[in-house]
Amino acid sequence: MSKMFLLRFVIFVFILMNKVQAQSLNTLTEQEKKEGWQLLFNGKDLKGWHSFREKAPGKAWQVENGAISLKKNSKSKHEDYKDLVTDMEFDNFDFKVEWLVEPGGNSGVMFYVSEDPQFHETYETGPEMQITDLYVMEDSRINKCRAGDIYDLIAADTEWVSVGGKWNLYEIKAQNGHIQLFQNTHKIIDTYFWTDEWIKLIANSKFNQWSSFGTFKSGHISFQGTESGKLLFRNIRIKQL
Repeated sequence: MSKMFLLRFVIFVFILMNKVQAQSLNTLTEQEKKEGWQLLFNGKDLKGWHSFREKAPGKAWQVENGAISLKKNSKSKHEDYKDLVTDMEFDNFDFKVEWLVEPGGNSGVMFYVSEDPQFHETYETGPEMQITDLYVMEDSRINKCRAGDIYDLIAADTEWVSVGGKWNLYEIKAQNGHIQLFQNTHKIIDTYFWTDEWIKLIANSKFNQWSSFGTFKSGHISFQGTESGKLLFRNIRIKQL
């Protein structure tokens, strides 16, 4: 086998693998369809999403190479990057999303978010599974503020997240108050909402200033606008339980 033939073969395999990967993004397998999974992002546009308490997504939220991307800069207005939320509301569900932030990036996945007009921000109602770069962000060194934590409430037992610039998988299972969080397939939090202990946790956190925080049993899923760095989401799916 000549070196030229071998080189062409390697290039062919590389192109084929990337093509297969591109085709598999933001799609469901036949088995997933049978299990009841639904896509929340089609990889092409932001159908099914809008900015918090707005009719459409802010212009900083865009689709880039099969991923939801936040194009935020120093000139961006708040309405451009207001937190992105699902059009639909969910109560009992299994939710999965892949995310990527550049070093220094910071975001989060919030759930049970209410858009009642009395609330001005998503974090006034919905608990957050924290997204942050593993090493660079200050939060990554603060207990209950690290990647995978229920922000300022419950610390994950271990950080199974990759460093900034690499894709990670989050999963949130919520059923009748039983909340399980997974980070790259590892279970990191297993807890219960709406119990006496949950009420005490909120009372001892910064969320105690919002009386409705953590009380909703159904609501929107939301992605928080990052403070800095690149932010991407893809392969977003949900199964209602």
